[in-house]
Amino acid sequence: MQLTWQSGSRLLCEESLPVCVGAQEWELVKQRVYSAAHWTRGNSQRPRVMGGHNSVQFSGIPQGKGPHAVGSMDFMSGPSNQGSFFRLYYPCAEAGHYEEPLWIPRKEYYLGLADTLKLNRFAVNFFLCYYFGSVKSPARWNAPFKPGEQYPLIIFSHGLGAFRTLYSAICIELASQGFVVAAVEHRDRSASATYYLQEKSPSDPGEPGGPTLEEVWLYNKILKAGEDEYPLRVQQVNQRAEECIRALDIILNFNAGKHTANLLPSDFDWNLLKDSIDVQRIAAVGHSFGAATAIKSLGRDSRFRCGVALDAWMFPLKDEIFSNIRQPVLFVNSEKFHWVNNILLMKKMESTSIERKMITIKGAVHQSFPDFTFLAGYMVGKLFKLKGDIDPYVAMDIINNVTLAFLQRHLDLHKDFNQWDALIDGKGEFVMPGTNLDLPPAESEIPQ
Repeated sequence: MQLTWQSGSRLLCEESLPVCVGAQEWELVKQRVYSAAHWTRGNSQRPRVMGGHNSVQFSGIPQGKGPHAVGSMDFMSGPSNQGSFFRLYYPCAEAGHYEEPLWIPRKEYYLGLADTLKLNRFAVNFFLCYYFGSVKSPARWNAPFKPGEQYPLIIFSHGLGAFRTLYSAICIELASQGFVVAAVEHRDRSASATYYLQEKSPSDPGEPGGPTLEEVWLYNKILKAGEDEYPLRVQQVNQRAEECIRALDIILNFNAGKHTANLLPSDFDWNLLKDSIDVQRIAAVGHSFGAATAIKSLGRDSRFRCGVALDAWMFPLKDEIFSNIRQPVLFVNSEKFHWVNNILLMKKMESTSIERKMITIKGAVHQSFPDFTFLAGYMVGKLFKLKGDIDPYVAMDIINNVTLAFLQRHLDLHKDFNQWDALIDGKGEFVMPGTNLDLPPAESEIPQ
């Protein structure tokens, strides 16, 4: 998630929820959010249209539309921050009753969002917990994995100021269509909040029980005024790519029957994953800083066959040598987010021999990709730029369908996702090829 704004002639970038507001603005936000409480509090129904265009009263995270029921669970290896942490979405068995997980699972994530927004922790925790605390992701928690076939694998990377659960609409849809998706939670201090477990020795050496594990929380690193942003983002994108590859290694080890201990309590049977991952069909997907991470991962590991970059923030890759990236890449952009230099960095990846595509979703904003777009009423959504001019459910269908079509094309899948091939070429009511921005003459055309 990312906010961009102008200061003089310099474009500044801060990834977070869509706005940072001061004390007076926050008081106004509180009043407006309070008045809109019945629009947002934990309702999981599809929106009800009230009168005019985009007048939405209730919203909820959409369920997957594919043929598979979707399960989810959390995995953490370690101890220490050198381990791996991800939420796994997967096709699951339909029998049995399983609870749905909380969308934001811990209060520490609210505190991290407050820090990212540079707002009072108590106020943000109260309001976000009140309005979103009962929201659940429409997936079956710790449901048994559905064996019997080999599924392609996606490693998903979140944006700056986000964390592993905020893109459940995308991950659940992909899992419902027959993918295993690992949504990595990054520990480079680009997440609003995350944690790892480390060993804690007893205070009394003679105390029975031996070492136990304690949580260590990491919060988004906020840059100081005047601090050069680029070195930090380069360090972070490198760590992020390594974390994606580490998650890939762990899942492929389970596929090969080699187990890594999960430090989190779970009844999930990892034995069912054995021989269930198609090791020749692996992709990297991400949003914003996560899109840059996905691109970086492609250059680091050839096991990724292709990549999908959702509203990519290319700043961390501005000095990247893209010639070492040999995989196809699809850029899916919102209309309202980008600036010329960002698009020009994407165009540096153009190739005559490798498919590189770019489309723009008309009326979409940067927050059309994370789940927040579904969980705010029209007024709050517009105030925080969580909603664009396009219906969020229409935008999400485009995001998911063009991703599926591109994955089928480059993972050689035998599905019906090619029904959305036209979207890859930017053909459709709400899409256009390339970018909506006016580029320098030599850069204005993108080969299709």
